[in-house]
Amino acid sequence: MRRSTSLTEGSVSRTLIVFALPILAGNILQSLNGSVNSVWVGKYLGEAALTATANAGSILFLLLGGVFGVSMAATILVGQYIGSGRHAEAKHVVGSSATFFASISLLIAVVGALTSEPLLRAMSTPPEALPLAVAYMRVIFYAVPPLYLFAFLMSVLRGAGDSRTPFGFLVLAVVLDIALNPLLIFGWGPIPALHIAGSAWATFIANVVSLVAMVTFLYRTRNPLCLHRDELAQLKPDPTIIGTLLKKGIPMGLQMVVISMGGILMITLVNRFGTDTAAAFGASWQVWNYIQMPAFAIGMAVSSMAAQNVGAGNWDRVARVAKVGVGANFVMTGLLVVVIELFSRYALGLFLPAGSPALEIAVHLNLIVAWSFIFFGVSFVLFGVVRATGAVMAPLVILFICMILFRYPFALALIDTWQANAIWWSFVLSAMLAAAMALGYYKYGGWRKARMVPAGRAVAG
Repeated sequence: MRRSTSLTEGSVSRTLIVFALPILAGNILQSLNGSVNSVWVGKYLGEAALTATANAGSILFLLLGGVFGVSMAATILVGQYIGSGRHAEAKHVVGSSATFFASISLLIAVVGALTSEPLLRAMSTPPEALPLAVAYMRVIFYAVPPLYLFAFLMSVLRGAGDSRTPFGFLVLAVVLDIALNPLLIFGWGPIPALHIAGSAWATFIANVVSLVAMVTFLYRTRNPLCLHRDELAQLKPDPTIIGTLLKKGIPMGLQMVVISMGGILMITLVNRFGTDTAAAFGASWQVWNYIQMPAFAIGMAVSSMAAQNVGAGNWDRVARVAKVGVGANFVMTGLLVVVIELFSRYALGLFLPAGSPALEIAVHLNLIVAWSFIFFGVSFVLFGVVRATGAVMAPLVILFICMILFRYPFALALIDTWQANAIWWSFVLSAMLAAAMALGYYKYGGWRKARMVPAGRAVAG
């Protein structure tokens, strides 16, 4: 049985690795799930169907990116209260936050289902893909409530020190999604063929089943964060908690928006050099998604660990968490980069046609850019530590400076002289700048004095 686990004692390195590995495995599983589903849709339903899921998927990514910051704020709040031994306050955070997530997700589901078609038209979805995209998108909006609540529950469990239980039920969701896709797309026996909508229904059913299974498991194992009949008043929204989730969560969510905006800006420059370079960049981007996963997993893990230790007042241990996290990033991301570089032709060839001239371009640009993600990982890990106190604005400002105010203008200024190499080197220099600024803020910034809940405002327990 997995209950709230203390991250305030024992070996920092062992605790961090054991805690981060399920998060990393979960990220990989979700990426593979998306790839497998795209194969079913693209290969058997055609290009228009794949275009439809891509357009709808971009909206879903934005919705999930928005909830990322708010769920991380809940993670940190729960972690701080668990670390300080204030379990009643942690349970109150769970109850109030659950009501907030349920309400927001239902509102998004209703509005989204009613506005799917005009929204997709506004995105200039190709006419041949529009009816398919609408059919897919409406069902995806139905799936938003279970998706949001599933993500929320995983976040609060990680804040309580448990990353294994979320991983186990994430495996269930992914396996169900992959298994149900062909069944609902093509039909079988009494089950009708739902075509592209079947792929969306597979996501809906998989997340509902996994959410119900996880809630049932938590109650049967008597998890300390579960609310019982005499505690249902904890579901009443607490203005202090909701305000904290929004005030701290929105800047964290905006970090993902800045990263996405930075990527879009770079694509506009890449497109200047034609189809082969754009295809090479697209293939490299697929590989980079996997290279970044250790840093994301370690960053999320150090947030939970640091939050519990901030709550417990163990500042020396917070410093060790930061050092071990940065070291783990160098080892894990560094080894992955070395492997990718040694076999880059094979890795990139998975996403490009045989004999494509784009492959040589991809190998060249990957040789320049891939190792910059080690520095990106340093900044992401340190951001994970400092946000555990409630310091969320500095990481957002640093990312905005490096990805919007530095990377794009640098590439644009040198693109006539260095050609496409100006783009590739802008990734390297912006990543190094972000790491340097993150390190500077970690050492000299005022993040240790930040607070999740404003001074003088109590959270009911």
